[in-house]
Amino acid sequence: MATGGAPMPGATQMATKVELTISCENLMDMDVFSKSDPLCALYINSTGSHWYEFGRTEMILNCLNPKFAKKFVLDYYFEMVQRLRFCVYDIDNDTYDLSDDDFLGELECTLGQIVSNRQMTRPLRLKNNRPAGCGTITITAEEITDNRVAHFEVAARRLDKKVECYDHRYNGSHALIGTFKTTLAEMQAEFEWIHPRKQTKKNYKNSGVLCVKRCQVQKEYTFLDYIMGGCQINFTIAIDFTGSNGDPKSPQSLHYINPEGYNEYLTAIWAVGNVIQDYDSNKMFPVFGFGAQVPPNWQVSHEFPINFNPSNPFCPGIEGVVDAYQKCLPQLKLWGPTNFSPIIKHVSCFARQALYQNMASQYYVLLIITDGVITDMDQTRAAIVEASRLPMSIIIVGVGGADFSAMEFLDSDDKLLRSPFGDVAARDIVQFVPFREFQGSSVALAQSVLAELPDQVASFFNSYKLKPPRGPDDARPPEYSTLT
Repeated sequence: MATGGAPMPGATQMATKVELTISCENLMDMDVFSKSDPLCALYINSTGSHWYEFGRTEMILNCLNPKFAKKFVLDYYFEMVQRLRFCVYDIDNDTYDLSDDDFLGELECTLGQIVSNRQMTRPLRLKNNRPAGCGTITITAEEITDNRVAHFEVAARRLDKKVECYDHRYNGSHALIGTFKTTLAEMQAEFEWIHPRKQTKKNYKNSGVLCVKRCQVQKEYTFLDYIMGGCQINFTIAIDFTGSNGDPKSPQSLHYINPEGYNEYLTAIWAVGNVIQDYDSNKMFPVFGFGAQVPPNWQVSHEFPINFNPSNPFCPGIEGVVDAYQKCLPQLKLWGPTNFSPIIKHVSCFARQALYQNMASQYYVLLIITDGVITDMDQTRAAIVEASRLPMSIIIVGVGGADFSAMEFLDSDDKLLRSPFGDVAARDIVQFVPFREFQGSSVALAQSVLAELPDQVASFFNSYKLKPPRGPDDARPPEYSTLT
């Protein structure tokens, strides 16, 4: 079995192990007196330019519909685009080199696309990208329990666990009452609290008794359980068009598109969108602007679709987002102020509808790209606290050189955010990063802003005791739409 080695370059989180099973149907018959003898080789691109061979399946003699027994085990990182290429060959000799064997076809995709479908069937293509009746390849993904979790479960079943009881003291010097050891299998019972220094005394029996009336082991679903089970990640983008960005025609403007076709806004959209898009089946993304005067009435809007179509604010793929941004920019008058709460409330409406379905089928991610300090801070705090109880996360990327201390306040890593009315957020759903810390590395930017998202998705649905929409053997439901 081929297995993963060193972590992916730049990876920020511990990886999840994913096992891929490969099968093909209707392969081309390249042999004259017998059928093709297929083998599948897997290549990985972790740097954007270099492909390396990860491993190979076994060769199956005389078979046009092979089901390979050898599997590939990969390290999966949600926050990275992991490009894979599956190449199928008809093996004609005993050499290791595949260049002298007949090429039957290939499939190029990302690991994110595979896990979001759990099982993916696609036509094989030739080097010139033509299907040409090459047959199909099916890739099935299964999550492998992380070794740390597996070791803990074994320890919980087989090894003693020490439980301690203390008498609470306000000065912090809590007094030990007693301890006992048990295993998970023995937890539904009575246990005596034994003080280690008192147990040698004559006539000492115990320091009390703990009676366990009920012990329940509850399954915690992982992020991949939900994604492979049909949960869709719905991605919405909000772009700051306030006057502090500068005249887009000026090279000093944050909205100025350089001769290479980029600026900080576009780089952030590409970096985050390229990862997220693998988890949205229809890849139609609603994109809104805020802080600009909008034609034809030139009223300031804090929630306008950048394609100027309120009934259909969707852009087809990340390429469609970039195209709509480039077309709308000359038609706007950059103005102000910088208000976040309208777009947060907009996405919250759809997240609330998803929660009412009582299913773990939809999770919403709002990407806000901004250059300045928030004007409606109190309203934004209240909107975030309300959204913290919904299947929703917020990513804020700060572009330019402004003071972003207020943004870091919203990213409440140390303590949960409070609204102006004293309400406390149910969880931390905001991740803020300043773009300037990732100049020249869009991959590192995506890793930083997306690293916490898998835990946010899994912890939210687990807290509501919501199971994945379907199990491993269930058929995939119809594709879900995003904001409609």
